[in-house]
Amino acid sequence: MPKELLYFYVRQRNQSMPEQLPVKDKSDGDRNIKIVPFRKEVKKTEAHKHNNYFEIIYLSNGNGYHTIDNVEYEVKPPVIFFIRKEQVHDFKLDTAIDPAGFVLIIKKPFIDASLDGELKALFAKASTVSCLYLKDSKSIEQLFMILVSENNYDPGSHKVIIEGLLKALLAKILKAVKTTIVTSHQIQTDLYLGFRELMNNQKVVKNKIAYYADILNTTPQNLNAVCRKACNQSATEVLAEFMIGEAKRLLIYTNNTVAEISFTLDFNDPSHFVKYFKRYTGHTPKSFRSMA
Repeated sequence: MPKELLYFYVRQRNQSMPEQLPVKDKSDGDRNIKIVPFRKEVKKTEAHKHNNYFEIIYLSNGNGYHTIDNVEYEVKPPVIFFIRKEQVHDFKLDTAIDPAGFVLIIKKPFIDASLDGELKALFAKASTVSCLYLKDSKSIEQLFMILVSENNYDPGSHKVIIEGLLKALLAKILKAVKTTIVTSHQIQTDLYLGFRELMNNQKVVKNKIAYYADILNTTPQNLNAVCRKACNQSATEVLAEFMIGEAKRLLIYTNNTVAEISFTLDFNDPSHFVKYFKRYTGHTPKSFRSMA
């Protein structure tokens, strides 16, 4: 390829890609929980993320695809999608079919304020899942409808009811998950969730378990043991999953160079980042970007 043509291609590609990912906020002001019917006019959306809440989407009707972090899931109702706040997602639904279902938005303060350890454990488990195809959705749909009705009242005065309904809903949905998270003590659940929240919320990414353990006032060894009990992964594996997810998002949705991404992700040497990325994905960052 002539240099002039190659330069033009790279310039055009860079101009078409954003420096930062679009961020959308569909939450309801100061309310920490929101549940509404899925809008039938939402059929195609741009790739975006949500910085301040966890989203659960249930579809009882519709056809097409839902992409979460560059993984394309077919919309085959009844289906449930879980989107963590750092994840990038978009819909490409059939324009001839009106989608139907519910969107549930939950902010971190709602989970933090809950004294129900089982509810927190269910949220921790849900955060490890992206898509679930359901066999029997009748009771799940009924729970969504009751949640809509209850949340129309002041959510503060109905907090106990809403927490109970949420716990029932998540327990019903997660019956389809093969791997079960077991927590021996509430502090372990909180520590695991705190680790995930730190990774998601820190403005500066650190590729060091000791850094997060120090902020959480624990040791790397204890954090590792907690992660093993919570999700059957070491703390290093949990961090690597986060780092690779961040790397993929930056490679796909921004025009940052591999070197820039490596420094963003706390690698002092881009070559170390390339080896790290290849070890976990089987591809170099450049080859992954070219395939995306």
